[in-house]
Amino acid sequence: MPFNRPVNLTDLSPRLPEIFAATPGKANVIHLNNAGSSLMPQSVLDAQLDHLKLEAMIGGYEAARQKADDIERVYDSLARLINCQRDEIAVVENATVGWAMAFYAIPFQPGDRILTAEAEYASNYLAYLQMARQKGVSVEVIPSNEAGELCLHSLRNMIDKSVRLISITHVPTNSGLVNPVEQIGEIARAHNILYLVDACQSAGQMPLDVEKINCDLLSATARKYLRGPRGIGFLYVRSAVLDQLHPPMIDLFSASWTSQNEYVLRPDARRFENWENNYAAKLGLGACVDYALDIGLDAIQARIDELAGYLRANLKEINGIRLHSRCPRQCGIVSFAIEGRDSGEMVREIVDRGVNVSSSSPSSTLIDATRNNLPVLIRASVHYYNDLKEINRLLEIVSDLSG
Repeated sequence: MPFNRPVNLTDLSPRLPEIFAATPGKANVIHLNNAGSSLMPQSVLDAQLDHLKLEAMIGGYEAARQKADDIERVYDSLARLINCQRDEIAVVENATVGWAMAFYAIPFQPGDRILTAEAEYASNYLAYLQMARQKGVSVEVIPSNEAGELCLHSLRNMIDKSVRLISITHVPTNSGLVNPVEQIGEIARAHNILYLVDACQSAGQMPLDVEKINCDLLSATARKYLRGPRGIGFLYVRSAVLDQLHPPMIDLFSASWTSQNEYVLRPDARRFENWENNYAAKLGLGACVDYALDIGLDAIQARIDELAGYLRANLKEINGIRLHSRCPRQCGIVSFAIEGRDSGEMVREIVDRGVNVSSSSPSSTLIDATRNNLPVLIRASVHYYNDLKEINRLLEIVSDLSG
């Protein structure tokens, strides 16, 4: 079938040949699984390989010492990415560790309330349930409006003095929904409530400004839209709340042992780190952030939105396709099902035909999936290094499978 809904990909057009050439994986596969893990640019790959080679040649400790200035610059890059101070950044093993280090550092008390979204990610919600079991807190879900967005009016009505934390996934895993984190932050700040944002799917896909979001804590990963390595992420901790938070685990890096019975925590966000690091991955994180900053997050978001809009518009023209995209504000994640076909099997078939997509299980966002009676979904997630030819190939495959 013809796909005749062209988009105006102007912002990055002059740089696309350079971007495509700097993405070695693009020659091997059509990669539309960026919400899982993106293809790395050559500079990110080189940053890691160069350091691994240096470790092999002179030793791990010695390599870290030689590259100390480059390693420290990673914090400067991350601070520019989200508009914070470098001492408000911790680099951690992954986003789950970062999020958990922040969450479990909060001194919850019996009767405290945690407010979260319908489309909250399963790992986060499991942590809420664990805290409810251990500390007697209550976990309450903020209703969504008819468009699927978190309802700000409902949130305001749920606020009282017992609300200890508002914890929101910015971009849920199962759809293109973008929660209104800035407006949520205004409510949290007005009532002096701790505010934690899971930015795993938004970091690298759109601009993030913690001052505009008004969040106290934010976690993110390198491997998704930042196009970095797996096994590395970061945590932002607002300096004003740092002394309220005690890391759930400490070591000789995050704290100083001052006497037989005493210790003192680090005075910055690196109290949430530990001594051992994958320095190659850390340098890869810095390289991917620098790459994104060089291209520009506004330009990245504009191209992703155009490509995803093109994909959605054409999926709607294919008989038997059910799109999961009620919210008017969408991003680069496009979720859908083929009527009468098992989505898991369809994902395997699409991958076998050379296009990387993934599946999204209802268990990953159980409350949202139950409310909306969602099946397992096919998830295609585009990035700025994708092109219309690649998206058209996915559309051809889906059209064939739905026929």
